[in-house]
Amino acid sequence: MAGRMSNASLPPVAAVILAAGKGTRMKSDLHKVLHPIAGRPMLLHLMDSFAALAPAATVVVVGDKREQVESALAGTGAVTVVQDPQLGTAHAALQAREALSGFGGMILVCFGDCPMLAADTVLRLCAALDAGARVAVLGFRPADAAAYGRIIADADGTVRKMVEYKDATVEERAVDLCNSGVIVARAPDMWRLLDAVGNDNAQGEYYLPDVATGAIAEGGRVVAIETGADEVAGINSRAELAAAEAQWQAFKREEAMAAGVSLKAPDTVWFSWDTEIGRDVTVEPNVFFGPGVRIADGATIRGFSHIEGAEIGAGCEVGPFARLRPGTVLDEKAKIGNFVETKKTHLGKGAKANHLTYLGDATVGAGANIGAGTITCNYDGYFKYRTEIGERAFIGSNSALVAPVRIGADAIVGAGSTVTRDVGDGELRLVRAEQSVKPGWADRFHDAMRKKKAAEQKS
Repeated sequence: MAGRMSNASLPPVAAVILAAGKGTRMKSDLHKVLHPIAGRPMLLHLMDSFAALAPAATVVVVGDKREQVESALAGTGAVTVVQDPQLGTAHAALQAREALSGFGGMILVCFGDCPMLAADTVLRLCAALDAGARVAVLGFRPADAAAYGRIIADADGTVRKMVEYKDATVEERAVDLCNSGVIVARAPDMWRLLDAVGNDNAQGEYYLPDVATGAIAEGGRVVAIETGADEVAGINSRAELAAAEAQWQAFKREEAMAAGVSLKAPDTVWFSWDTEIGRDVTVEPNVFFGPGVRIADGATIRGFSHIEGAEIGAGCEVGPFARLRPGTVLDEKAKIGNFVETKKTHLGKGAKANHLTYLGDATVGAGANIGAGTITCNYDGYFKYRTEIGERAFIGSNSALVAPVRIGADAIVGAGSTVTRDVGDGELRLVRAEQSVKPGWADRFHDAMRKKKAAEQKS
């Protein structure tokens, strides 16, 4: 949900993201900022948003579970620095100074557990510096101010004081403008003001908001820019994570419908962070999209389907109760029906598997029909093998195709067959035991059983 802006409006910005805390309220072995929203770690959501700013550098301050964060950041270009010991948020921000040596632009400091922060909001903070402010801070007005730090500001946004809740007076706690923890200053100001921060407070820590306090003491103007609470509310617990997920999903649903997607029951459809969905697509209730899904125009996704890592072509129909796993590709107007599972399978144009089927490591030609109960036996306990089904082939119900095997174009596999050898183009393959017919046997069996049961009931 990155903000949109022209490149000409972008100031040189470096981002310092604080992610050194233990996140104990999450009660998890996973670092707090790596908990996913829509299948993507919240830290990477934040960095995706900042990408619209084209930051000159991104520095992530790590501490607890640093190896997890460093692994998640591999390939992003972000630099990590370690805060040890952890002496507060201002102390954490200072750890980025060496990594940003020589950078003279604006420095943004924020928390890694605020994934909804938008680039446009950061740009408004930067604009305040261009307008003469020494420091710009981001404030919000939550429904319940709780224990947030307070911003004491004039009507024009000029900040007179910033105070942590634990150090605030009763009158200051009554103020509803709260500190999000997001702050921007030019590099020389930022480092000088951070160096000057002391720890004479209730917690004995070096607080980031004291950067603003220091600027005010120097006679500099500090400006508070306001945004909505939903954009900057931190995620510190599983309940807050669930609320952020709901917020993200609501935004994505609205975005999809505005782009021409029909959601029959929007609140029951769950998107991934990277779901791509075309116009005139219909999505029925209770559909889940995992990462890596692309859906072309005019497709229909029926209810209770689970789709991830799949590419669905124009006019395709999927479900209900279908599961498309990674590597699935459906060409135009292919059809996957109820209780069908696919994995690493490519269905050609107009191919269909309508019922109760498993297709794994398979290629299905255009116009082929896969009967109910068909499975590709693609795994021997050690290796996976491919099944190739030719164009217009017809696979009868309850067939087992033992890979590696090839079914030719226009071939027919009779229902109930177990196919272990290739079937040529246009061939019929029947693999069944010969039927044994015994006239009158069933009648004699029923008579004998009825007599036996009647005798037992008399005894």
